[in-house]
Amino acid sequence: MKKFKFSLEKILELKKFNEEECKMALGHAISLLNEIEIKIKETAVKHHQATQERVKDPSELSMWSNYIIRLDQEKEKLLEQAAKAAVVVEEKRDLYMEAFQELTAIKKLKEKKETQYKKETERKESEEIDEIFAVRQNKRKGNIVYEENK
Repeated sequence: MKKFKFSLEKILELKKFNEEECKMALGHAISLLNEIEIKIKETAVKHHQATQERVKDPSELSMWSNYIIRLDQEKEKLLEQAAKAAVVVEEKRDLYMEAFQELTAIKKLKEKKETQYKKETERKESEEIDEIFAVRQNKRKGNIVYEENK
């Protein structure tokens, strides 16, 4: 029996490669977003700790106040970065889903073609076996049937 050969195998391989690339890009974007979120949490903890401190020396009050302001500015900057990173994550997720769907469609097509190929091959094999059986039956009966050259 001849082995099944999918005519779109190269396209399937390209779709697999594209899906993997999109998956890696999505993972990278999520990783960046997670890093920013960790920094936001760290900044919030620092802010909370700083506001809980009681400054006794008036000369430190200005430094303490500036530190709180800097933490607030850093938090705002990180929130903006997080919003931008979230947009990138959504874009990468959309690209990944599109690549995944394209890959799935090609895989389903391959499975369908392979199933058709197997059915056709089994049908042909069955016809050949039936033909061989019929020839043997005719030989046993003494009725040898010769086909004309086509």
